[in-house]
Amino acid sequence: MNILRILLVLCCALLMSSLSFAAGQKSVCIDCHKKITPGVVQQHLDGKMSKKGIDCSTCHGSEHKKADDAKLAKMPTPETCSGCHSKQVDQFKAGKHNLAWIAASAMPMWAHQPKGVVGEGYKGCSSCHKIGVKGEKEKYEYHYGNAQCDSCHTRHSFKKSEAQDPRACQTCHMGFDHPQWEMWSTSKHGSIWQIEGKGSKRAPTCQTCHMAGGDHNVMTSWGFLALRLPEDDKDWLNDRVTILQALGVLDDKGNPTARLDVVKAGKVARLTKEEFQKERDKMIKICANCHGTSYAKNQLEAADMVIKDVDKIMAEAIREVQGLYKDGILKKPANWTFAPDLLQFYEAKSSVEQDLYVMFLEYRMRAFQGAFHMNPDYMHWYGWAPMKETLQKIKDEAEKLRAEKAAKK
Repeated sequence: MNILRILLVLCCALLMSSLSFAAGQKSVCIDCHKKITPGVVQQHLDGKMSKKGIDCSTCHGSEHKKADDAKLAKMPTPETCSGCHSKQVDQFKAGKHNLAWIAASAMPMWAHQPKGVVGEGYKGCSSCHKIGVKGEKEKYEYHYGNAQCDSCHTRHSFKKSEAQDPRACQTCHMGFDHPQWEMWSTSKHGSIWQIEGKGSKRAPTCQTCHMAGGDHNVMTSWGFLALRLPEDDKDWLNDRVTILQALGVLDDKGNPTARLDVVKAGKVARLTKEEFQKERDKMIKICANCHGTSYAKNQLEAADMVIKDVDKIMAEAIREVQGLYKDGILKKPANWTFAPDLLQFYEAKSSVEQDLYVMFLEYRMRAFQGAFHMNPDYMHWYGWAPMKETLQKIKDEAEKLRAEKAAKK
């Protein structure tokens, strides 16, 4: 028995010694990269992973040995990270960030854009949506890697503390169609966090609500488009069907199209009551850590009603444009499957449809997202008010187009 104990102690000592040696051992990559990318080397050496003995080759492989064979260096994937962070990778794979590339690249407008805008170089859409899983072409031809944990834990220090800071989210969650950063940071929650600082015990951050307990799933009850099925409220369902038709998810008879499969694959909408309620219950529980459960439910349900009200305006605007197509005033472009098609975004071929897409992607988003992020100004003056204004603008333009056609007869 004593011999077994001695052997166990010796094994532990050898293991600790080897880890200590590995942590202190200088990678063969470092001497070269100190001259080429000194900042990268310093970030790695300052980070926790290098101190734990993680070497450059652990993530990038060992095939790249010379300055002119840099493309042989492997781009890490979630599988690379899962060796040490399997729980987080599994959560990520089941969540929506993993689907970010699918959600963007499936948009019809994507095909019309030059690579500099949506693809190579990370200058446009790809800069944020690169966090998602990609196809073989993007992984290898564009050298993107396949899904990128470093969107939040940025290279090469990969700090956990950075990803836990709400400011880590602002690059992607801001601006035109999803200004969650601006909404949160100017809400009471965000104001308290900025006043009291990182140590605040009463100010929820993005991570508090969307990554409770470090969960990398980041799903929400309504999904990005705030569209769910089924719907018990018949009037609301009727408005939602109109919106889904303008998205090309349902055809003019209300039947599912191939785009519904993309919606399912990207998890951008909730398609069962159980799926919706699961995420809603999780959020109520999170809110109830600070507020009463009934208060949390009431606030979330009040935000639901904002969606219902903006959907009514959105559907009315869509029907106005659908009427222009039905009466032959607007002509469907030859390469379009649906018209109007909100997912063509700024590729729309008439000013009235340009207004329609902005209603959907900017104003409607700001109205319901502002409601859920407790930001009254965004909900009302950046969302609700321009929804109403643009509906009237579309009606006026439709009337003008009809008058012009009548005058030509």
